[in-house]
Amino acid sequence: EFGFDYLRDNGMASNRNQQVQRGHYFAVVDEVDSALIDEARTPLIISGPVTVSTHQFDRYKPLVEQLVRRQNTLCAKLVTDAKALFDKGDNEAAGRMLYQTYLGQPKNRALMRTMEEPELRKLKEKAELSYALNDQKVELFKLKEELYYAVDEKTHEADLTEKGREFLNPDDPDAFVLPDLATAFAEIDIDKSLSEASRQQKKVEVQEKLDNQGQRIHNIAQLLRAYCLYEKGVQYLVMDNKVVIIDENTGREIPGRSWSDGLHGAVEAKEGVQIDAETQTLATITIQNYFRLYQKLGGMTGTAETDAAEFHDIYSLDVLPIPTNQPVKRIDGNDSIFKTRREKYNAAIALIKERHAKGQPILVGTASVEASETVSRMLKREKIPHAVLNAKYHRQEAEIVANAGQRGAVMIATNMAGRGTDIKLAPGVDELGGLMVIATERHLSRRVDRQLRGRCARQGDPGESKFFISFEDELMMKFGAAERMTSIMERFGMAEGEELQHPWLNKSVETAQKRVEQQHYVWRKRVLEYDDVMNQQREVVYDYRNEILESSDTRVLIDEALDKGVSERVSDFIPREGRSDTPIDYEGLVNWINTTFPVGISQRDAAFETKTFDEVVKYIIEKVQRAYSLKIAGASPQGIQELERAILLNAVDRLWQEHLYALDALKEGVNLRTYGQKDPLIEFKSEAYIIFAELMRNINGEVLNNLFRGMAHLQALEQFLQAQAQQRHLQASATDEANGSLGDEPSQSQPEEAPVPQAPRGPRIMFPTAAPADNTPKVGRNDPCPCGSGKKYKACHGRLV
Repeated sequence: EFGFDYLRDNGMASNRNQQVQRGHYFAVVDEVDSALIDEARTPLIISGPVTVSTHQFDRYKPLVEQLVRRQNTLCAKLVTDAKALFDKGDNEAAGRMLYQTYLGQPKNRALMRTMEEPELRKLKEKAELSYALNDQKVELFKLKEELYYAVDEKTHEADLTEKGREFLNPDDPDAFVLPDLATAFAEIDIDKSLSEASRQQKKVEVQEKLDNQGQRIHNIAQLLRAYCLYEKGVQYLVMDNKVVIIDENTGREIPGRSWSDGLHGAVEAKEGVQIDAETQTLATITIQNYFRLYQKLGGMTGTAETDAAEFHDIYSLDVLPIPTNQPVKRIDGNDSIFKTRREKYNAAIALIKERHAKGQPILVGTASVEASETVSRMLKREKIPHAVLNAKYHRQEAEIVANAGQRGAVMIATNMAGRGTDIKLAPGVDELGGLMVIATERHLSRRVDRQLRGRCARQGDPGESKFFISFEDELMMKFGAAERMTSIMERFGMAEGEELQHPWLNKSVETAQKRVEQQHYVWRKRVLEYDDVMNQQREVVYDYRNEILESSDTRVLIDEALDKGVSERVSDFIPREGRSDTPIDYEGLVNWINTTFPVGISQRDAAFETKTFDEVVKYIIEKVQRAYSLKIAGASPQGIQELERAILLNAVDRLWQEHLYALDALKEGVNLRTYGQKDPLIEFKSEAYIIFAELMRNINGEVLNNLFRGMAHLQALEQFLQAQAQQRHLQASATDEANGSLGDEPSQSQPEEAPVPQAPRGPRIMFPTAAPADNTPKVGRNDPCPCGSGKKYKACHGRLV
């Protein structure tokens, strides 16, 4: 069975005119590989609101805006000075300034216009190559320090320089330096003039300073990334006073998804929209492991062949090509390659104008919302009527696609392009050559290009496709040897606007795409390898959670947690048999017992020094079980069952959330182990196991801590307190009788004779037959608390339930 619920909830199976029935194999044309491949680097996350919000974006936004304006002015001046130096013949200094501008603002408009001039572009690339090949790290550092911050598009980071830090905090040179806790605490401890209370107070102050400065640095860093690396119309849109992320593969908006680590809030602050409440991760799983949960997995897509190896390696699925229903009549033209984007767009507009005059319908494919609007503006200048289909206008998708095959129709679309539908041709259009697909850029994946080409020539219709590329496109800049090809074009004396076109060039572009696809596959596989470690832990935790939810006798699970939890905690104070690595601390053990359970034992009466490890554990468990039986004696079995289930679930859910944060932090930091010649994945597996063992230990400890901190209702609380007081009175009387004097501590033998209900050790819970029926009227959560405090029940004794 395919993951239909996921596809339906993400809008992938809607408006496809397909009969989809759950429990059967089915086809989701052109969407299967989107879910299984394109989105496989993004985990599925269930999140919820955090209890405390730490963002301060509104506070630091004005400062960061000033900083960005300063950088813009500085970069514009650098470009102007570089042109002046170039005119004077100082090419080396000009190239250095252009490269410095690129470090400070890669998308600077003046720089991008300057890069359209081949000579200046060559100087910038030569300077960049010089710093990279000659390993001039010191010189590169000096180059960055002349800016306010440096931007790295590859790692998607923006780092403040010393100049930027001084601008933000001119009076505090240590504002961006986190205090060293270890050193600070050591200095406090060796200061003999401080009392113990003063030492603790100073440590708290140092810790608070660390927290405040850490939050401040984080907020400023995320705001800087939002301003420098995230563009409106490219990575996101603003709709209905909200920031909506755009899917880089399809161009569709992705409602409900947000960037992590406070970045989404920083972008919201940048755009001046409402900053949504921060969220925390409650559960997470990768797309790959999510689909692996299904017993049957299948699907259909027209572009799976290029990723057949990934389907086999990840999902154990073979790709079977099926011949088309009708012979394909599509004519695929050679790619037209230009030096600059401006030349590329001009050539594409010229072809659109020519075919539109002929009456041929045209689909123009773009790689981003920004590019689609650029083409739209150029067509408006040419007075060519057209429709735009991107994330801003996706609601009109059905209507736009329905009219795309009409005579003379022009549709501009991002990669969404009516995927999964046929663009039907109007009568007589096939005589004009059918639908013409013009792509203004090669995508990083061959599969997306094939999907765009596949929009035309469906079901035996005629059609034609052509791609226009420039050496300023992302693919060519990173993987297409743009500098070498530009040199060849200049050597042959090619004029502006002249294009390169040859089948060999098509193969070079496909080779670049294959490199990108391989790189992305490695990323996805790495994500899966890390998640496989988490998946094993996830299965253990969720199996235990399901057992809690489905159990008809939660007392058994409470007893298990009690047995394991007590044994684990006692081992912190007393060494187990055969081990001597734990120092003996009977006083600490008694203190833990009395602060966790209402049993009131003393070190003298417990006589732990005369008992073995197992005897100590048994003694404590028996004491706790007697107290617990006393606690539940006045409550209904159903209420106790629900209370025990809540105690167990709260422990699992809260600590699992913290565990996810710990694993995320480990995953981010473990890559540094490569500098020590260690495999990060092996290191992650090793340390993740240690963290997981600690998680299971903490779950048991959380259950013990909350076991006596919850009551089914107020009457049960009062009965329990009265019974505890009566038991202590009987113990004190027995001690007086035995010792002939007033005893301050309870007797060890008294519980054997006191009329306290015993909790049986068995698979089923047995409540006392004489327990009164629970006839207490139910109290609503918003009703006044019966204790007379004047508060609502949920804010008073209701918190204990």
